[in-house]
Amino acid sequence: MTTPHESSVTDRDSTEIAKRSYRAYVEKDRSAIERLLAEDFHFTSPLDNRIDRKTYFERCWPNSGWIDGFDFIAVVPSDDRVYVTYVGHSDRGRSFRNTEVLTVRDGKIVEVEVYFGWNVPHPARSGGFVEDAPQV
Repeated sequence: MTTPHESSVTDRDSTEIAKRSYRAYVEKDRSAIERLLAEDFHFTSPLDNRIDRKTYFERCWPNSGWIDGFDFIAVVPSDDRVYVTYVGHSDRGRSFRNTEVLTVRDGKIVEVEVYFGWNVPHPARSGGFVEDAPQV
């Protein structure tokens, strides 16, 4: 049993697998990410509804072309999931902040859910808000 301040081997492994997936984008290393994603992998974001592995590589992998780096804000394992909040950087000088939930089983990423954040710097002043935000 682990204490609240130590990670299990499984937790460390799943967080390392998650981090490797982001490094593959920065290094433009498709073979590395192919080894990390399970054959039955699925991806969901505000733009994609549980797309399969093949469609993911067609739609999402091309983004690796402009990804320049990630600064991890939080990488938190919980059971078979890893919650990752990061600031991503583009080769065009833009930055963005997202949170993703990666499900890792048997050393492979089987599912990713992406929750888009905001641009960095935030378009609203501190303590303020964006006037023309869509109403839900």
